Amino acid sequence: MLRDRYEIDKFFMDIQQLTSEMDKELAQIDRLLDDDAVFEQVKADLSGRYPQTQQTGRPSTPVEVILRMLVVKHLYNLSYEKTEQQVKDSLVLRRVCRVYFEDVPDDTTLLRWANQIRGETLEALNSHVVRLATELRVTAGRKLRTDGTVVESNIHYPSDSNLLGDGVRVLSRLMKRVQKAVGEELALAKSVFRDRTRSTRYQVRHIERLARQGAEKTHHAYQKLVNTARASVQQAQSIADALQESGTQAIAPLHQDLTIFIARTQQVIDQTVRRVFEKEQVPAADKLVSLFEPHTDIIKRGKAGKPVEFGHKVWLDEVDGGIVSHYRILAGNPADSDQWQVSIEQHIEQFGTPPRQASADRGVYSADNERYATQQGIKRVILPKPGAKSQQRKQHEQQAWFRRGRRWHAGVEGRISVAKRKHGLDRCRNHGYDGFARWVGWGIIASNLAVIGRTVAARS
Repeated sequence: MLRDRYEIDKFFMDIQQLTSEMDKELAQIDRLLDDDAVFEQVKADLSGRYPQTQQTGRPSTPVEVILRMLVVKHLYNLSYEKTEQQVKDSLVLRRVCRVYFEDVPDDTTLLRWANQIRGETLEALNSHVVRLATELRVTAGRKLRTDGTVVESNIHYPSDSNLLGDGVRVLSRLMKRVQKAVGEELALAKSVFRDRTRSTRYQVRHIERLARQGAEKTHHAYQKLVNTARASVQQAQSIADALQESGTQAIAPLHQDLTIFIARTQQVIDQTVRRVFEKEQVPAADKLVSLFEPHTDIIKRGKAGKPVEFGHKVWLDEVDGGIVSHYRILAGNPADSDQWQVSIEQHIEQFGTPPRQASADRGVYSADNERYATQQGIKRVILPKPGAKSQQRKQHEQQAWFRRGRRWHAGVEGRISVAKRKHGLDRCRNHGYDGFARWVGWGIIASNLAVIGRTVAARS
């Protein structure tokens, strides 16, 4: 049965106040989380874990505790295990998370509840946090600066050989589990369950050594690796067909996993054949860069040290006061200029009025974008034009207000850097696209809460 919160433990509160003082910034965040709208948005998702979650079963970890522990996790960029340990060992964090003298939820319990929260819920939650920032006069939404970044998926570099090795390893592992569960019932030859992991590992390492001497040296080694991967796929398909015919419901999840990874491994084989043997330039949209995070995009932005990144492009809209008013995860690698009008529309929806000043990098510039912003009532549109400029354009960009706006816009890079370093937006540790959306959402919310807490605390 889903519980809202623990009863306030007055004895705990007295002890905590005597032994340690809460940080002023954390105290402000603690007050913000008392907002009922924040609580209700998260409760609605947690209520859907089971059909009768709110009515039956043993008392759950309270919604308030889950919400606050997830905020603490992303506020300090902790793992689930570290979050449990830190809350357990700190009277201050026990108070912030409203655990008091009760047992702190296990890290696996927290993880299971966290997976119930949808990315859409976190977007709505961030919008509410922005409204709270407006009420507290942290921001007025008069200025808007917008920019994109890449949040990486938690994958290794996706070379063809490594992906083929992953495919064989996963299929071999699944086949072993099937053999252990119902191997005798399927009446298949023992060779069908053959584990090719060791030979595949050797072949992958051999290709890596040959690659140092030039790509042409790896052709024969790749042929052997592809043949091994095809053999593993054929074995796994035979087992999947036998499972389908047997209709054994007890191992339906195993059959589902086999089917998924057979398809993904076959896709890796096909793209390897196209690239290595047919010398084809495989489009990024056709490539699979991870068997475990298939949603991952290939993003080329020309950044020094990272010419290619693997993850998702995330677009951030930041307003005065350092608040990220809106974020969105983009599909593929669209042009930056496509995001300008969306950012302005989102700003007007959030604040009810256009900003007085809006800025972006030169990659966002277009005459249409500049015209659109002016039509929306934005007085100062700061979009530097790339390439050759007319004398009139040079004079426009040399105006004092334009140059001040460019200097102010540079601060968005600092906001992105802090979100990556302090709140984990450099690399997503969650699994799947839904997990990616949760990771980004919590990172942005934690960043905004920290800014609000710091700003309000500085006034007192």
